[in-house]
Amino acid sequence: MPGCFKKTLFALASLVSFVSFILIVVAMGTPKWMTGKILCKTGADLVNATDPELVKFIGEIYYGLFRGGKIRQCGLGGRRSQFTIFPHMVKKLNTGLHMIIIMFLCVAISFSLVSFGFCILNTIKVPYRAIKGPAGVCIWNLIAGGFLVLAVTSFMAAVKLHHLTERIASFRENVFQFVVLEERFEDSFWLCVASATAHAVNLLLVAISEIHFPKIKTKTEEANVTAEDIMY
Repeated sequence: MPGCFKKTLFALASLVSFVSFILIVVAMGTPKWMTGKILCKTGADLVNATDPELVKFIGEIYYGLFRGGKIRQCGLGGRRSQFTIFPHMVKKLNTGLHMIIIMFLCVAISFSLVSFGFCILNTIKVPYRAIKGPAGVCIWNLIAGGFLVLAVTSFMAAVKLHHLTERIASFRENVFQFVVLEERFEDSFWLCVASATAHAVNLLLVAISEIHFPKIKTKTEEANVTAEDIMY
């Protein structure tokens, strides 16, 4: 049986792994990865709008990995609409990159659960195989955290290098052209960052669990020294 200190650390690590799993699932299911402001350039050019008048042509957009919405402002008042990424819009985006982001997150979810299971195992008993012990827990957390970092980095690349917001804003807009004025990473994105941080915390907990603290002898143990012990 593992010691009380070690059991506490692995119990905490199992909780952190489960929280990480929940964070990724929530992040994937919510449509607030990005928000931004979009300018209806066509409408503004038609009326030759000056700076004070541009407010009438600035709308909003938000989206996640699977769905989103926007408010179009093209001079005739705001028109709210919602959209889904699959099955049609994804063809106009960088399809391969978008699917890779989702795949990375799915792998991270799987290894978060594996980490959770192995942490529970180490809380209950000391595994006889190294891969099931602290070394294994470290490996699963490294893999989960690594795939989360890859997913976050890939999403940032899609936004900044492949103009994801502009492509989504302009989807099925045959008349109007939209320009992105402002972009912000929102809660769902930061949940994935928090999940990756959680796996880094788990690595720290496992490292602490492997520290062997010196045993402090009690007065009773010191009093039980025999004459033979003194001779040696």
